[in-house]
Amino acid sequence: MDLQNAGATGTYLVRDRDSRYTAAFDAVFEGEDIATVKTGVRVPRMNAIMERWVRSCRGELLDRTLIVNQAHLMHALREYETFYNEHRAHRALRAAAPLRPLPQPITEPDRLDHLDIRRRDRLGGILHEYRHTA
Repeated sequence: MDLQNAGATGTYLVRDRDSRYTAAFDAVFEGEDIATVKTGVRVPRMNAIMERWVRSCRGELLDRTLIVNQAHLMHALREYETFYNEHRAHRALRAAAPLRPLPQPITEPDRLDHLDIRRRDRLGGILHEYRHTA
């Protein structure tokens, strides 16, 4: 329990319902005024979805960025969240973003020769957005 020594505080611990987490495990956190919240019953994908998001965030942003303070971290996470939900292609959504509809396929062969694609850098060039210009 190095949270106090690091100057960090926690309010909640979210964990699954695995039997290896005993009452003594929860009691340690209760002693530090941290409430233990268990994931839902019969919701096997609940933890997996968040683990995937955290892994993507670390690999695409946090492992490549030197964070200087909490305000910088919050700004970077907000930018990444917007990028993740509004632009980043997701394989499960057939290369669409969750908050953006799937683009219409280009069916005219002449348009393929005259594509004008622009790149917009976010967070100093760590994240890239690509768009077709009109």
